Amino acid sequence: MATLSDIALAAAINILSAFIFFVAFAILRLQPFNDRVYFPKWYLKGLRTDPVHGGTLMRKFVNLDWKSYVRFLNWMPAAIRMPELELIDHAGLDSVVYLRIYLIGLKIFVPIAFLAWAVLVPVNWTSDGLANSKLKNLTSSDIDRISISNVQSGSQRFWAHIVIAYAFTFLTCFVLLKEYEKVAAMRLHFLASEKRRADQFTVLVRNIPPDPDESVGELVEHFFLVNHPDTYLTHQVVYNANTLAKLVKKKKKLQNWLVYYQNKLERTSQRPEIKTGFLGLCGAKVDAIDHHNAEIDRLSKEVSIMIMMLLRFFFHLCNCFMTGFLAYCCNGLYSDCSLYSLCKLNFGTLTDAEGNCLTQNLSLRMIALERDKVTNDPKSTMPAAFVSFKSRWGAAVCAQTQQTRNPTSWLTDWAPEPRDVYWSNLAIPYVSLTIRRLIMAVAFFFLTFFFMIPIAFVQTLASLDGIRKSAPWLEPIISVPFIKSFIQGFLPGIALKLFLIFLPTILMIMAKFEGFGSISSLERRAAARYYIFNFVNIFLGNLLTGTAFQQLDTFLHQSANEYPITIGTAIPLKASFFISYIMVDGWAGIAAEVLMLKPLIIYHLKNFFLVKTEKDREEAMDAGSIGFNTGEPRIQLYFLLGLVYAPVTPTVLPFIIVFFGLAYVVFRHQIINVYNQEYESGAAFWPDVHVRIVIALIISQIVLMGLLTTKKAAQSTPFLIALPILTIWFHRYCKGRFESAFVKYPLQEAMMKDTLERATEPNLNLKAYLQNAYVHRVFKASLDEDDDEDGDSQKWETESVPVPTKRQSRRGTPVPSKISVSGASSPSLPERQSRRSTPVPSKISVSGASSPSLPDSSFRSPPEP
Repeated sequence: MATLSDIALAAAINILSAFIFFVAFAILRLQPFNDRVYFPKWYLKGLRTDPVHGGTLMRKFVNLDWKSYVRFLNWMPAAIRMPELELIDHAGLDSVVYLRIYLIGLKIFVPIAFLAWAVLVPVNWTSDGLANSKLKNLTSSDIDRISISNVQSGSQRFWAHIVIAYAFTFLTCFVLLKEYEKVAAMRLHFLASEKRRADQFTVLVRNIPPDPDESVGELVEHFFLVNHPDTYLTHQVVYNANTLAKLVKKKKKLQNWLVYYQNKLERTSQRPEIKTGFLGLCGAKVDAIDHHNAEIDRLSKEVSIMIMMLLRFFFHLCNCFMTGFLAYCCNGLYSDCSLYSLCKLNFGTLTDAEGNCLTQNLSLRMIALERDKVTNDPKSTMPAAFVSFKSRWGAAVCAQTQQTRNPTSWLTDWAPEPRDVYWSNLAIPYVSLTIRRLIMAVAFFFLTFFFMIPIAFVQTLASLDGIRKSAPWLEPIISVPFIKSFIQGFLPGIALKLFLIFLPTILMIMAKFEGFGSISSLERRAAARYYIFNFVNIFLGNLLTGTAFQQLDTFLHQSANEYPITIGTAIPLKASFFISYIMVDGWAGIAAEVLMLKPLIIYHLKNFFLVKTEKDREEAMDAGSIGFNTGEPRIQLYFLLGLVYAPVTPTVLPFIIVFFGLAYVVFRHQIINVYNQEYESGAAFWPDVHVRIVIALIISQIVLMGLLTTKKAAQSTPFLIALPILTIWFHRYCKGRFESAFVKYPLQEAMMKDTLERATEPNLNLKAYLQNAYVHRVFKASLDEDDDEDGDSQKWETESVPVPTKRQSRRGTPVPSKISVSGASSPSLPERQSRRSTPVPSKISVSGASSPSLPDSSFRSPPEP
């Protein structure tokens, strides 16, 4: 059991470590050659350039102004100085609301710490429960004397803990209520005032049912022209481009190595050689530059073929501008004409010159093989699409309603922001998602269970008394005061931190396997798993495992009816371990975050070996992001520890307050100067934050009831039963009052924004704006360069137009017409013969109609060309 001297030594080590990190950061951030590492966000926004220092060569790399080093902590007030509204414009609402989580911690725990130290600490300190305890083998320290363990069993002093528990609950609920209200208002204001974005008009449609007569694109167009005739605008089918994306990624990697070897040749004047075997350790030696050039050429041809395969369906939808796009791909992107020639061959317009070019690049046998794959492979087009509408109101109606009688088909939801789309998972069939998530649930259970083994090892380090009894030969080493304090006060926290270093990556891989289609949903799922893992292993694991190891000898020599008393008394005694963990992770760990040692090293390695142009230098910067999947679960662990130990061991609270204050300043600085958020969800994660704090509050109440029961205060325990009930009721109230603002978009807000936009921008070409917004990222660069636009997209069609269809019957038409016929009784459409097209039905209403069946006369063929 760690004593006050052990905690003091650990605190000194962590404070010194944090101070060293801050000093190193203050020095490194002032050097000109590190400017892009510590201020990348300003470079990405185009508001900062490389610092220019005249004079000697030394000044270009080292800042020789000694006055700037005197103010080495001036970045802290600068981070707090930026107003919140300006910060929203600069970094987005997600980043600002994420910072508010740290403010909530300060708003909750500062008053709680004041009450606990003013009321509970004197009550606990003046008791003598541990001194009079009959459990002679129970280990304790000075910290435990100001905890609830020091209160005698059956004492009336427990009423103070009950009253304070009510005060803690009401204070926490009040802060959560005000913050939920504030964040909901911020989200609605942000959505109402933000600029036009593609996801405001777009819906993601999944599980599109197959049709034997129509392709996915034709089926989507027909369905939405029939069922959303006044609001449907355009759509983009989802393609399975995972193989192509891997080829592009591999090609980019080879290009980086090629640049590296070319730079090496310029420096040494000797052509570099590599081995072609495993990891370059074996195999024949070849010229590195020639080898990578050959590999890049080979991949370029494969990428060209893959694009032809995946865009075959895209051709007949975009005939008006596809020729220019393909010519750009061949001349600019891939430096060969194979793709252009293949696609013109597909349309039957290949010239002799282009045929010769095609022959030079690819053999006719390969052409026939790849064309056969395109024709016979139905998996290139997925049963999903991004559907865009003429207004936000139309998108809101589609995203928040059920489209057909079958609730498992034509599933619609708000499309993620284009930056937020995780394209690899959109190619996963919808029916396999349930199986994937079941597999990952089982895998996560075993991961959580087997992690108890390193937890037990950490707890062995935390109990030197137990080691001394089981391994007396270590007595000379353990008896050294400094070593004892170091091991008990510092080593357990750092060991647990190291065990958790790879966990976020594992959980993110599991979330990707589950098939979530956006980066934000991946991070939220990984964060939820991380929170559960922290609760089971770090909290319960250290609590229960440590108690079992520490009290093993006592358990073997006492009767079974005394087990609950021993457990209840020992739970507060683990506070010293959590204090050690908080200092390692929440003090030194947060200080290390601002140093950014890993991005610093990677940037300079890339800058030395790979950077040749200004564009290469920009790509070498690693701005990173706030990392919701790792940061938020860590915050929630501190909420859990603070709320659980506030009425039990108030000594923990000052350490947690230091964490929240320090983390708020550090992450505010990082958000302003470093992090470049990958997406913007409008603080959609806030309901998860709220419910986890509520769960932590309920756990703290249950723990306190259990402790009072073991302390023979059963007559006062019933007064605590009301606390979990009131907390659950509070959560349900907040959920019903505020949660809809985070999962739904009010139609009133959508209509107001649409009306304002039409008034201020009457000539807006929305179709051109949305046409390529959700094109796969491997095609995005090419499509963005294409300037050809459809002339018909300059206006929105508001009249009834024919809907082309290849369907052989009317049985599969999704929704009946709005025309009603008297005497009809069936809502289904009658069987029809094959027609060239199906128009959007007329809005004429027939008097006396009782059913929405569609008469034969309501169909008309499109005009002949």
